[in-house]
Amino acid sequence: NHSSISEFILAGFKSQPGSQLLLSVLFSTMYIVTVVGNVCMILIIRMDSTLHTPMYFFLQNLSTLDICYSSVITPRAALVFLLGRRSISYHGCASQMFFFSLFGTTEAFFLAVMAYDRFTAICNPLLYHVIMSRRLCVLMVMGSYLSGCINCTIQTGFTFSLSFCGHREINHFFCDVAAVIQASCSDTLVNELVMLAVCGSIIVGTALVVFISYGYIIIKIVQMPSAESRHKAFSTCSSHMMTICLFFGTVFFMYAQPGAPSSPNKSNIISIFYTVVIPMLNPFIYTLRNREVKGSLKKQLKR
Repeated sequence: NHSSISEFILAGFKSQPGSQLLLSVLFSTMYIVTVVGNVCMILIIRMDSTLHTPMYFFLQNLSTLDICYSSVITPRAALVFLLGRRSISYHGCASQMFFFSLFGTTEAFFLAVMAYDRFTAICNPLLYHVIMSRRLCVLMVMGSYLSGCINCTIQTGFTFSLSFCGHREINHFFCDVAAVIQASCSDTLVNELVMLAVCGSIIVGTALVVFISYGYIIIKIVQMPSAESRHKAFSTCSSHMMTICLFFGTVFFMYAQPGAPSSPNKSNIISIFYTVVIPMLNPFIYTLRNREVKGSLKKQLKR
């Protein structure tokens, strides 16, 4: 019976007891930086009417998403390391998995939408505002969340239909799909195939949109006559590509290939990148290398 246990034990990073306080401080600091950075991003865009464009509409939504995404994982993990209370209730674990899958999937679709937005702006500048209408932007954001809802419902429903037979230990610092599946005493082949098929198609599909869009963008940049324009465009794109490669590289390694990483500690370390580090880096990567945002920030500070 799947409800024969009332709680799980999160055993991630348990083998390094001396580093628990350091991990707690590290996770807490990264969470504070994530929230402050993304809230600042939202406020700057809201307060400056010159930033009320499709690109910044998506960036504002990405910042909101990153706060939610990080909040599902990081504060609880920091408390687990600090207090040593590693138990999480059965329903708490299901809720964490649901919202983690929702926000993680939505993030992948957001990155694809934002790459398409940049492709349209650079490759079709004259038609940009016609193509990227307010209605289309809102539909793209809603579609990203809808895709996230479908995936998290499938993943959480399939995972928590398994039996756990009293085995409570999850080799992770949060209720990740693969780690919870490994804790089950049921035959998990169907679950693993569903995870591979659904997550694999989402990751590969969104990554293809991103890399094809940036492929066309790079070709367009190379053709620019001005060296200054090329340098500015490459500078922006290179920082975007860094966070995109980090996100898709780590999630592909975890979810889109047969067999989870063999070492639990390796899984934990890889997971830190897409659950904690990337939501923290996004506001810096997408804004601090952006002249419009830096100009707006200076204006707001002068006021």
